Amino acid sequence: MNKIVNRTIQIGTNEITIETGKLATQADGSVVVRSGDTMLLATVVSAREPKPGMNFFPLTVDYREKFAAAGRFPGGFLKREARPSDTEVLTSRLIDRALRPLFPDDYRNETQVLVSLISSDFETMPDSLACFAASAALAVSDIPFAGPISEVRVARINGSFVVNPAKSDLEMADMDLIIAATASSVVMVEGEMLEASEADMIEGIKIAHDAIKIQIQAQLDLASDVEKAQNKREILTEEIDEALFNDVKAKAYGPCQEVARQASGKHERTASFEAIKASLKEGLSEEELETTGKTISKYFSKVMKDAIRRVMLDDGIRLDGRKTNEIRDIWTEIDYLPSTHGSAIFTRGETQSLTTVTLGNKKDEQMLDGAFHQGSTRFLLHYNFPPFSTGEAYPMRGTSRREIGHGNLALRGLKPMLPTQEEGNPYTIRVVSDILESNGSSSMATVCAGSMALMDAGVGMKKPVSGIAMGLIMDNEGKYAVLSDILGDEDHLGDMDFKVTGTQDGITACQMDIKVDGLPYEILEAALNQAREGRLHILGEMAKTISQAREDYKEHAPRIITLKIDKEFIGAIIGPGGKIIQEMQKETNTKITIEEVDEQGIVEIMSEDKKGIEDARMRIELISAKPEVGKEYEGKVRSITSFGAFVEIIPGKDGLLHISEISHKRLEKVEEELKEGQMVKVKLIAVDPKNGKLKLSRKVLLPKP
Repeated sequence: MNKIVNRTIQIGTNEITIETGKLATQADGSVVVRSGDTMLLATVVSAREPKPGMNFFPLTVDYREKFAAAGRFPGGFLKREARPSDTEVLTSRLIDRALRPLFPDDYRNETQVLVSLISSDFETMPDSLACFAASAALAVSDIPFAGPISEVRVARINGSFVVNPAKSDLEMADMDLIIAATASSVVMVEGEMLEASEADMIEGIKIAHDAIKIQIQAQLDLASDVEKAQNKREILTEEIDEALFNDVKAKAYGPCQEVARQASGKHERTASFEAIKASLKEGLSEEELETTGKTISKYFSKVMKDAIRRVMLDDGIRLDGRKTNEIRDIWTEIDYLPSTHGSAIFTRGETQSLTTVTLGNKKDEQMLDGAFHQGSTRFLLHYNFPPFSTGEAYPMRGTSRREIGHGNLALRGLKPMLPTQEEGNPYTIRVVSDILESNGSSSMATVCAGSMALMDAGVGMKKPVSGIAMGLIMDNEGKYAVLSDILGDEDHLGDMDFKVTGTQDGITACQMDIKVDGLPYEILEAALNQAREGRLHILGEMAKTISQAREDYKEHAPRIITLKIDKEFIGAIIGPGGKIIQEMQKETNTKITIEEVDEQGIVEIMSEDKKGIEDARMRIELISAKPEVGKEYEGKVRSITSFGAFVEIIPGKDGLLHISEISHKRLEKVEEELKEGQMVKVKLIAVDPKNGKLKLSRKVLLPKP
């Protein structure tokens, strides 16, 4: 029997317990984290030997939700958990981005971190506990890791910051951040805001960091009682050939700096660096290339990185010749694709997004069916990153985790500025960004192109939104340079990737990954302020093409009108087996949806045919109209009896036209004046309060003899 160890902490109003030694004990490390009735099982397993020939750290991080955790069956035909949902992918990325930088640089053992939701109370948000659980599993293992680390959500609700709020409370938040940090520094930030200021965002990060420190101490306390955690594995490090490294540095450092100062394009610059690397291998025999060629390439990459960073720090020169706060040239175009509902091209330097907007109705909503999240969404944003965008060729095998993550960031950046249904937006909206060129910040190009395409489609954006990616170069002495609108190479060799989206008045979303320890808040504040300057510049460039939504939708775009009816009429509009609504859609060339909301029926009528929409609207208003005493109607005689005629004054509503109310003269038979199918004008003179039967009169509309 394994020793069971646990610790309990208090974070705000939430009590959190972490326990190890009870479940999954054959894993190298395993814990169960519990808050309320939400429980996460986190495990980590790492191979005992490095993977042969591996030149990077083979880490996989996965988050999965068990439907049984919420007492639910999975949807679909198979009725079992299958490929991860977007929510699971996004949570996996939150964990991965926080953990990955803290493993040793030369650790090459295949490692898997798996976090599973095994119980859910529907109020405790599992994504804010997932990284905490993963780090705790590493803390109680023998796997080398520069942690612990932890992660919390902080939201601003009614003006106050709350750590790990309940799901129902989060709906009232105007700021929602997930922050990961070590005890000393923040390493990852992601979230969305309703035009928050830079100062507000930093305040939220600081509050989150205070809570994270409590969780980190709990992991240290837990690990102190686990024997395996006291004996971390030794890392088999590759010995550096000092003589060879110094020779590579002597020959390549100067030439690399010269290339870095030349302000060249991506492909030209890559070719220049490749030429320097090739010169280092000149004169080597095939046998020498086999034994030392890879080592030379490895040493060259380090020398090249150091050389470029020094040019940026010491000379203030970037790879393409820009100043540190300078934005690449921008050109934009809208209405490029004539058959779409909206389209835009946004090109910044060597990064280009072609984005489209499609407008649909309620039937086009995306259903969300997860163990924790259920419901639907009327705003979709899909980001595609084909291989040709970087001049590469490789197989396309479905949507990557990166594409899902970048698309979600762009969606969060645009969503706060979209009008709601209550504000006059009746559409389900799909935005698709196809990246046609990429050299840095394609997700931010998606935000810019998406904002423009939405306005081109006539969607009443509250304000335009732009996005910018910031970078950081910092040396061991604390000298640093904040870079605006980073290139792909600058992202690779830099110490921070910080994406910020927003309007002229504030931040709407952010995503930050920091690769160095101990980043001072002063530098973070400087980066945010520089990002604001860049964001405003980009908004100005976008405004040269479009600055507000078109006054009307495109001619070929569908129109939607919304009607509210009493819910008692929903059945009458649908008809037996859907007969009435199906006939109405066919005859008016429209798409009609009905749902019950707050004791009302909400009817949406969509069509590109304006006359069809009007015809459908009139029919629905007739069906849902309540007969009014004293109002005149033109109805059809449905049946005749000895005592009168039944007249349908509105669809589904018949009234009795008594024989005495047909004419001023006395009638022996109804047929003297009326016949079945005849259209007749009548007036509603009374409604029986007991049974609701309608009493009609024709003679009151006829002149007296």
